[in-house]
Amino acid sequence: MASEAQLINQPSAAAPDQQITRRHWWTVVAVSLLVSVAAVLIGTYKFQLGPAPVVLFPIIWAVVLGGILGTQRIRRVSGASRAVATLLLEIGIILFLARLGTQIGPSLAKVTETGPAILLQEVGHIFGTVILALPIAVAMGLGRVAVGATWSIDRESFLAFAIQRFGVRSGEYRGVFSVWLLGSLFGAVFISLLAGFLGGLNIFDPRALALGLGLGSASMMLGGVGALSLLYPDQAGEIMALAALSNLVTNIVGFYAGVFLSLPLCRRLYTFWSRLFGKDDDGRSTRGARSKPELPGATQPAPVAVEVDPTLKVTPRITILAFAIAGASALVMNVVGTKNFAWNDAAGVIVLLLLTGLSFRLARLLPSVPSSVWVLTITTVLSAPFLPTAGLIAGLTQHLDVILIGLPALTLIGLTVGRDIKALKSLSWKIIVVALVTYSASFIAAAALGQMALGR
Repeated sequence: MASEAQLINQPSAAAPDQQITRRHWWTVVAVSLLVSVAAVLIGTYKFQLGPAPVVLFPIIWAVVLGGILGTQRIRRVSGASRAVATLLLEIGIILFLARLGTQIGPSLAKVTETGPAILLQEVGHIFGTVILALPIAVAMGLGRVAVGATWSIDRESFLAFAIQRFGVRSGEYRGVFSVWLLGSLFGAVFISLLAGFLGGLNIFDPRALALGLGLGSASMMLGGVGALSLLYPDQAGEIMALAALSNLVTNIVGFYAGVFLSLPLCRRLYTFWSRLFGKDDDGRSTRGARSKPELPGATQPAPVAVEVDPTLKVTPRITILAFAIAGASALVMNVVGTKNFAWNDAAGVIVLLLLTGLSFRLARLLPSVPSSVWVLTITTVLSAPFLPTAGLIAGLTQHLDVILIGLPALTLIGLTVGRDIKALKSLSWKIIVVALVTYSASFIAAAALGQMALGR
């Protein structure tokens, strides 16, 4: 999440001494709700791009409109407002996962039929980027940056590992940082467009595409699920359940598989491709003219760090306020999107908030297991048919639309973009291309292996 990234990256300048006031809270809440409502009112649009449709729907509008407001210079979003947005974003994403988990439980019987496909698609996430994206990155002259950019889709845990393993001035870290940054800002939009495009081609079983969405990123998964659900409304429930379960598997085993399997393979293949393309560790050609020698003690610059926002002191009172705002925002968007309200919906949101709070608590007690894993596990089990709680959970959440609940959180991603704008401007166009190839390779490879296991 964004706050974890702030702790991970070394700041280029000290955080501004800015007091966080009620005005900042009201600003963030009002803007996020207005943008989310605008995204719903704009609605869904489809147009043909060659043989496949491109689907533009509220999730995309929420991220784009939020991003425009987060980067505009007329009335800048302050660091204090971004600090508030970051806290609400963390809660909103886990709240969305809580609702998603309640859709897995009732579908467990159907999901277990695709068990081998769920396991096989994870191989695609682990090795797809290394096999498909790495040679492109080396050929484009990224040098050792290619290793960090292609051994995974580089979420927060990989960013922390790269700092400890390679150091912030290494090429590997620059690659990890760049792919993490681009994924955090634009991953949801890109994956939603890619999923919609591939879904419209009718090459893949929609269940295989859902399995491919287990990228380890909740926002990317939400974007892809939204696109596929619009294309295959009759299978929307199964698509959401499979994507969430696949993402859960990736969150549990993805980091360890990346560190112990894909990274060693990536480093070995990097040596092979570097020799084949005639590139050194800085991406310069080793053929013909001799490369310019490095000066003694010369080091590569680290990527520009994200700005550090003021620290929001999270007291019990602030925590309760943030949870109340996240829940109220989700409920408001559900009412706006469904044009319906029932007191059961409010009770359902409260139950999801309690499970979200429990997940954060368990994550603090056992830091090796993130809150996203806890919340999906707990809500899946509680909503499973073999437990007496299943009927209660289903009755309280049946009218809560999972996509609408996630909209305010995705709007907040856009509002925090201003913090990363300097780092974004420092990126080379080559790393942007490679990052998009990395996301695509992970998604498509996992979907292809899932398709094989499904036997379509």
